[in-house]
This record gives sequence, structure tokens and C-alpha cells, in this order.
Amino acid sequence: MENNLDQTMSLLNRTPAALNALLRDLPETWTLRNEGENTWSAFDVVGHLIHGERADWMPRARMVLQFGETKAFEPFDRWGQEREIQGKSLGQLLDEFSRLRSENLDELRALNLRPEDLDRRGRHPALGAVTLSQLLATWAAHDLTHLHQISRVMAHQYREAVGPWSEYLGVLQCAGHSAS
Repeated sequence: MENNLDQTMSLLNRTPAALNALLRDLPETWTLRNEGENTWSAFDVVGHLIHGERADWMPRARMVLQFGETKAFEPFDRWGQEREIQGKSLGQLLDEFSRLRSENLDELRALNLRPEDLDRRGRHPALGAVTLSQLLATWAAHDLTHLHQISRVMAHQYREAVGPWSEYLGVLQCAGHSAS
């Protein structure tokens, strides 16, 4: 499927509500547990999404439009959520993510992007030339990756409790390819 900006924004708009419906007011045994060393809990993932709202998607979109390929994006700190989550509850993080996402989508709409804008190129520090369209499609796929990750991490908590049914539960067979 090719990137369609309206469809991409429709998905991006739904992620905060999906996270809110899944995570708000759950016991911490669901939201603070991870899959082991150097893995993230649902709480950590929400912090990571907040960090991305601040440091990744819209800052990079603005750079593509302002500088093209002449200036590379700042490298993204994949562990930047550690600063975002300190001293906050999951409810506070969900509210903050929702607010930041809404602001970013409002800003994206205000750009009034044309098809030729989506073809403009920027420079990723590791991947090289990327288009604005690719960046925006990645934003949506990134959300889906982390929704999958949260589901996997939460299911992991029941890996022993389900007993022999584990062989029928694909989420328990997933090797954890979405750790970031």
C-alpha cells in the first residue's frame, strides 16, 4: 500500500485512544513488567512514544521541508523515554502522549502538504536519503509496531499460566523483534 496522508493521519490519530483503552487503570503488574533484561514494559513504550513525539517525527518533517538533504536529522535516542517517564504515572503519560500527538497532527495538517512536498527528501544519519512520505509512513508503522510490542509484553505475563495452549497463541511465540 502506498502512503496516503489522510489514511496515515487517521491511524496516527487513533493510537492515543487505543493505548488509553488498553492501559489506563490496569494494575501495575500488567503495565510495569517487561520480558527480561533490556526490554521495555508497556509503561516504557508509552514514554518512548512521547519521546518520539518531541524529538522525532515532526522535528524531522520540518527539517525535510526546511533543509532538504543538506542537513542530516539529529540521531534519535532510543532510550530517551527514561527522561520522559521519571516521576510520572501511566495516566499522566497517556494524557501527555494524547496531547502531544494532537498538537503534532494539528501542526502536520497546518502544513497543507501537497503531493510534491511528500516527495521531498531529507537525510537520515544512518539510512541516507529518505522522503517525507517515507517518514510519515514510518510514523504510522512505528505506532503499530509498539501496539504489537505492548500486546506481546502483556501476553508474556501469562506465558506460564496458559499452560499447553501456549502453542496456539502466536503472541507468545513472537521473538521480540520490536524492542525499539
